[in-house]
Amino acid sequence: MIGAIAGDIIGSVYEGHNIKTTEFPLFDPRCTYTDDTVLTVAVADAILSAEEYGPKLKEWYRLFPGRGYGSGFRQWAVHGDGQGHSMGNGSAMRVSPVGFAFTTLEEVLGEARKSALPSHNHPEGIKGAQAVASAIFLARTGKSKTDIKTYIQNTFGYNLGRTIDDIRPRYPFDATCPGSVPEAITAFLESDNYEDAVRKAISLGGDSDTIACMAGGIAEAFYGVPDYIRTRVLKELDDRLKIILDTFMAKYLRV
Repeated sequence: MIGAIAGDIIGSVYEGHNIKTTEFPLFDPRCTYTDDTVLTVAVADAILSAEEYGPKLKEWYRLFPGRGYGSGFRQWAVHGDGQGHSMGNGSAMRVSPVGFAFTTLEEVLGEARKSALPSHNHPEGIKGAQAVASAIFLARTGKSKTDIKTYIQNTFGYNLGRTIDDIRPRYPFDATCPGSVPEAITAFLESDNYEDAVRKAISLGGDSDTIACMAGGIAEAFYGVPDYIRTRVLKELDDRLKIILDTFMAKYLRV
């Protein structure tokens, strides 16, 4: 979970100001947490408290309303009584706690779906959340990158055959699940370590903080998060966020 949050914070200065290289200061002075972090914590809180995801997402939105939420999510969080029909990558950016908390792949897939449904009740929104959560589960349970790649391609139909160098030159801003989840998973698959995964994700451009958030969650499960990154991330977070993060990691961290 902290790996996803770190990716969000590191990538936060490059959304809208893309950098098409892996060579950049890891923590820019302007780095901060965004809606990716707040909603990841909301999902973790729902799991810890055994409460429904929808009310928790709205609760945490109200606590941190100015963190860069998409217009559709804001509309749902403020006025929505039912489910939002979105295929945006918001469902996938916040799902990492699911990949760490549950003990079987079937549970992970089911909970990822539940976590997506309140605001992203669209087949692609659900699929994106399930793909990221299952990649995290497979990574933390000892599966190889080849195993993870094969499972994701066969189960979700994502094209993971492109390289980062193939994708980067013409990659646009795309905040949908089908337009960003495969790219985030590819950044992880090509990486050598946690930091490299985040740098590769950000180097693609586009929705940089969210791509790095997704890649960072998977990379955490596979590599762990270095202490120098973990320490810096904790300094950036509000105490309310840290309480949930610390509680969740103490209970579920298995990497």
